Amino acid sequence: MTEHETGRRPAPDGVRLRLATAADAEAVTRVFLDSRAAAMPYLPRIHSDEDTLAWMTHVVLPTSTAVWVAEQSGRAGQNREGGEGGEGGELLGFAALAGGDELDHLYLRPDAVRRGIGSRLLAEVRGAVDGPIGLYVFQRNTAARAFYERHGFTAVAFDDGGRNEENEPDVLYRWTP
Repeated sequence: MTEHETGRRPAPDGVRLRLATAADAEAVTRVFLDSRAAAMPYLPRIHSDEDTLAWMTHVVLPTSTAVWVAEQSGRAGQNREGGEGGEGGELLGFAALAGGDELDHLYLRPDAVRRGIGSRLLAEVRGAVDGPIGLYVFQRNTAARAFYERHGFTAVAFDDGGRNEENEPDVLYRWTP
């Protein structure tokens, strides 16, 4: 693995990828909430911010196969509000792999889209999986669907929303190396 792949050095754009730590929970939660509000304003708010933070802290980060974060290089430990964050600079996005072959989450801060960060996070996930990858996307999330289709994912099943707590119809995508 190269230094760039391990996240020890930032890429030329100043963004580096690294594995998430427990200290990233608040910043990851903020990215999750901000991204969903901007990209999917039609989704109902089922959980409070505090409950979402608890879920991220006690479920997503400790039980995922791996969670990667993308961060803008800067003064270590400073988030965009100037408070303490995780390991490094401003957190721009994250990707979580669950069950060894399911991309469970890939979210970017709204001001970080279309900079190649999502593609880099997806490449990290692909590099960690030895075989096909599956993921679910809400059917109405056309931007995410287009992103995954550009990266070679194929829609394999459509659901009526009964499998998710938002009751929002979704699509199962699969990518095979």
